[in-house]
Amino acid sequence: MPDLFDSPSSPSSASAGPRPLADRLRPQTLGQVIGQEQVLGPDAPLGAMLASGSLSSLVLWGPPGVGKTTIARLLADETDLHFVQISAIFTGVPELRKVFEAARMRRQNGKGTLLFVDEIHRFNKAQQDGFLPHMEDGTILLVGATTENPSFELNAALLSRAQVLILTRLNDADLERLAQRAEADLDRKLPLDAQARGQLINMADGDGRTLLNLIEQVAAWKTDKPLGTDALTSRLMKRATKYDKSGDEHYNLISALHKSVRGSDPDAALYWLARMLTGGEDPRYLARRIVRMAVEDIGLADPQAQHICIQAWETYERLGSPEGELALGQAVTYLALAPKSNAGYVAFKAAMAAAKQTGSEPPPRHILNAPTKLMKEQGFGTGYAYDHDAEDGFSGQNYFPDTMKRGIYYLPVDRGFERELKKRVDFFAGLRVKRQGGTN
Repeated sequence: MPDLFDSPSSPSSASAGPRPLADRLRPQTLGQVIGQEQVLGPDAPLGAMLASGSLSSLVLWGPPGVGKTTIARLLADETDLHFVQISAIFTGVPELRKVFEAARMRRQNGKGTLLFVDEIHRFNKAQQDGFLPHMEDGTILLVGATTENPSFELNAALLSRAQVLILTRLNDADLERLAQRAEADLDRKLPLDAQARGQLINMADGDGRTLLNLIEQVAAWKTDKPLGTDALTSRLMKRATKYDKSGDEHYNLISALHKSVRGSDPDAALYWLARMLTGGEDPRYLARRIVRMAVEDIGLADPQAQHICIQAWETYERLGSPEGELALGQAVTYLALAPKSNAGYVAFKAAMAAAKQTGSEPPPRHILNAPTKLMKEQGFGTGYAYDHDAEDGFSGQNYFPDTMKRGIYYLPVDRGFERELKKRVDFFAGLRVKRQGGTN
């Protein structure tokens, strides 16, 4: 009788119907896995572990359909470990206890266990801690699979005991090899012309399992001649772009958009904006982040940039989608081509750090108001110089706390409008030295 959560029966076992193509083409050895050479190659981490016979617990991080489950199953075969698969979505603490107890009994009988945990990031931090003693005493060799960044989703104790291996989406060459393997299994070519075949691979979006499912549909079509792209797209719904508005992809793409703007590349910036919009991102979120880009990376080098972004946001609110999205695209284009300066951003962060460090230091008394007799007697406001009455409209007085050394936070760059502001900063700095008797 199989253990609880053991791997499904082998492909040779009786089934209720024909096996899906993706199951029939499942690799039987690691050498048959398509792609992931950066992990499986002879000099790659997993290849080196197997060569040295020192396989450790692993976390396989990558998008869907790139072979995480397959690699885990084949690792068990390569190392003669009993393969047990569970999903963090459907497994609770009582079931985990049964898994660990079965592994312990198996170990006493001389058989190790490779425990594959799909969606391991779904376990909370306390549940993740439950794996640690069983990993340390060798009861299980853990292989976790996740589509989310392990740095954020897995606790430090678990990560310190497992090596993270990054699996990548399959490229077009990998997918073409997979398509050829499918044709060999089907014993016929797909009824598609060259352009339609390329479109089919594009529709898979780097996901091998999706490609095989699409191929299975295409192979069932009855046609006298190869179909073109129009026929293909009319018969198959285009696969939705992988985009998780709360996951890694969300942060990866907004980072790509922000850095493209900062790097003055309007084409790349528009591309990433379009990727997020087509993925279903909230345009209001994008509008807010675009304003942030104007403040952080353009700043006073082009004061108009922030105004244009606010106008784009207001335009979107008035027009909605999809018309209002054009305004966001125009704002992104303007930001990418605007002169760049983070001087204001850096200055604000420096001022915040100084404020936290100096605590409750009061302003100098000469700039404090004195609305009461007592405050006047205490010297509040005494010696204050009204700048409008001073030469050049500048008194040069000290406005920092008396016990604090003057801070210099804003250092404008010699680009855009900040070139003019730099002249003003330098002008007032020179006057300050002159008015304060040679000190700054």
